[in-house]
Amino acid sequence: MVHMNIIKIEQPWSMKPEELLKQTGSSDQGLTQNEAEKRLLTYGKNVLISKAKTTPLQIFLNQFKNPILLILIFATMISAFLHEWVDAAIILVIVLGSTVLSFYQEYSASSAAEKLKQRVQIKSKVMRDGKPIDIPAEDIVPGDIVQLSAGSLIPADGVILSSQDFYVNQSAMTGETYPVEKSPGVVAATAGMTERSNFTFMGTNVRSGSATILIVETGSATSYGQIASRLNIRPPETDFERGLTRFGNLLTTTMLILVLFILGFNIIYAKPVIDSLLFAIALAVGLSPQLLPAIVTITLSKGSQIMAQNGVIVRRLNSIENLGSMNVFCTDKTGTLTQGIVQLDGAKDINGNDSDEVFKYAYINSINETGLSNPLDDAVIATKKIDIGDYKKIDEIPFDFVRKRLSIVVTNEEGKNLMIMKGAVDKVLETCSSIHDQAQELPLSIEYQNILAKRFSDWSGQGFRVLGVATRWLPEQNDYTRNDEHNLTFQGFLLFFDPPKEDVSTTIQELADKGVELKIITGDNKLVTLHLAQAINLTVKGVLDGDEIEKMPDEALWSAAPKTNLFVGVDPNQKERIILALRKRGFVVGYMGDGINDAPALHAADVGISVDTAVDVAKEAADFVLLKTDLSILNKGVIYGRNTFANTIKYIFITTSASFGNCLSMAGASLFLPFLPLLPMQILLTNFLTDIPSMNIGADRVDEDMVKQPTHWNIQFIRNFMILFGLISSVFDFLTFGILIFVLHSGEIQFHTSWFLESVLTELFVLLIMRTRKRFYQSIPAKSLLISTAIITVITISLPFIPFNFLLGFMPLPLPIILLMVSITFAYVIVSELAKKYFYEHNKI
Repeated sequence: MVHMNIIKIEQPWSMKPEELLKQTGSSDQGLTQNEAEKRLLTYGKNVLISKAKTTPLQIFLNQFKNPILLILIFATMISAFLHEWVDAAIILVIVLGSTVLSFYQEYSASSAAEKLKQRVQIKSKVMRDGKPIDIPAEDIVPGDIVQLSAGSLIPADGVILSSQDFYVNQSAMTGETYPVEKSPGVVAATAGMTERSNFTFMGTNVRSGSATILIVETGSATSYGQIASRLNIRPPETDFERGLTRFGNLLTTTMLILVLFILGFNIIYAKPVIDSLLFAIALAVGLSPQLLPAIVTITLSKGSQIMAQNGVIVRRLNSIENLGSMNVFCTDKTGTLTQGIVQLDGAKDINGNDSDEVFKYAYINSINETGLSNPLDDAVIATKKIDIGDYKKIDEIPFDFVRKRLSIVVTNEEGKNLMIMKGAVDKVLETCSSIHDQAQELPLSIEYQNILAKRFSDWSGQGFRVLGVATRWLPEQNDYTRNDEHNLTFQGFLLFFDPPKEDVSTTIQELADKGVELKIITGDNKLVTLHLAQAINLTVKGVLDGDEIEKMPDEALWSAAPKTNLFVGVDPNQKERIILALRKRGFVVGYMGDGINDAPALHAADVGISVDTAVDVAKEAADFVLLKTDLSILNKGVIYGRNTFANTIKYIFITTSASFGNCLSMAGASLFLPFLPLLPMQILLTNFLTDIPSMNIGADRVDEDMVKQPTHWNIQFIRNFMILFGLISSVFDFLTFGILIFVLHSGEIQFHTSWFLESVLTELFVLLIMRTRKRFYQSIPAKSLLISTAIITVITISLPFIPFNFLLGFMPLPLPIILLMVSITFAYVIVSELAKKYFYEHNKI
């Protein structure tokens, strides 16, 4: 093929497939790999602009979005303009050093998170060199031939070349409530979105059936991409992000009041304006949570890497905290609570006897299904292989979650057409008018209905998943639809068994101990679900079935959902309603699902969880993807989520207890001292040095008592913490001021040097105090935190003695003053430890 320029095909839905193939330079064998690679360079990746990868330069420039930092740089430029070169240079170096440190950590974290996402990227089956292969959806190009099946995300805009009972959920594009059928053909050039019955849109998904499509537009050129480019698309703010915003507002308000007051006072008392401005801004930098975004990104990223090592891939970083906050976990039972190895236990006639004929019908139905792949069909096919060469498939009426049945039409060696139906027993029986009993076809009487209901109830009560099988001879016609599903003959039952996992009871109890309640939401019937609940030692609080939920108004479901932990016989829309009802009552809800029918609930949940083997639409809707369907992995994920939140809170506590106290003290001291308590560059140096150990908080150990219960933001708790420990810090600061001024009669440089030493040391050691609710010696910090704290301690004590100490405004200190500063620091540590014990006894987070 010849490499082509970008070609824009107008109204492709109005063109014949042959013409489209010609215009796109493709064929029914697809593109060659070589041509596809050329087109990828020409058209670019099949992604939206809004999802473009953040470059290292963008991450670096983002560090300067902090307005305080920009003001500081501007003030430094003014200082340089006034020929205060040394001060300006030192301040600039400290600011840039802090920025580079923050950039490095955030870039490393972002790169690691991106690599993890690659492990669960969406793939599509395309024709390349005449063979179907799986490739990342982002590598699809115009001219590609893509094969779609139930559960597939439609990766780009395309025209249908062939289809089989192909239904698409395109509500994201058109707002249509129900899936619409798509098929090959030509429609008018003026057709609107809802009228393009031969066209598929990027961002929609396949509900049932299968199709082959020709891709005509990718990425931002698709209809979905054009809509996205006109909108400022932003995902809903999580509880974690809202908490960060409220905390930032709290500190910012405090900071502005403090800074404006100090600046005004110093100007009134005729102190140097530039020095006063730099001092006020430096105070703002010291108090502001400027490192918080980097700390959050680093902590979340490290949390995601730890979770990945244990089989949990994080698709959305900010959801980690929601996982820690989760107090209700909803899941289906198959594969999560059960072993997920579904086996056919038997094919029975209506009298409960083994039946080869019923198995044959089930085998023909299962092996010919092309729509929604499921473990029940796999179990039938795996039971034994039989010769069905005399039967040829003619048509398929695919499974859906309303009918809950699947029909296959075949022709036999005599040329007669036979419909074979398999599905939920009640849904199959409603299409039947007769039953097969000992080689006879008899009317489906009330007596037989009672017999069948009794058998179904008995088997379900024993834990079997029971399906019905029915048949009907049909006249020859062009195609067969749901309207032909009537007057069938009920043939018998299929019994499936999926035993519970051995350790699931322990895992459920561990989740309960962490404040997470398990709720089962399943399409199975009440008896099967009750049997499972008994097998896994789950205490049943209440049971609701789909029929009851259907009749309930939303308000009634809001009341009933918290009191229920078994939801049985539910459809996809009801799953979503249950999740929304629980959220309405204030619960943080997790939902685990892997099928097409789970996508709405995954979207609705606070925490959407899927598995690596799930259909595309489920993985795309999920926040987390488990590499193994195992509840114990999720249990670990909850712990890691809480660890991540706990480490974020640690940084906040350290910032509020030390920085707020120091800033309050310096602000107060500046009112009566004849000089500034610290020079602006010394304040920034303090901030820079204490930031280095803080960068290691994301990898810190977390005490068990901090992850026992769901974690949430509590701004009042943080404010009380800030006030108490800020005041304690200020008391020791003023004690230090008093000794230096009134006892030792220190001059300006000695005061600055002594106070700098005490300020950094207290902030370093309070980090080790505030990182745990226990006594500090009962909780071992991470090695990196200890090492970085020790290194900065040595550097801080050494700075007054380095050859160029005068450039920083320092001087060598006599040993008695050093020992005095260290003694005050240790006294502060002891009082803070006692105050911490009192605080946690009288305040609940």
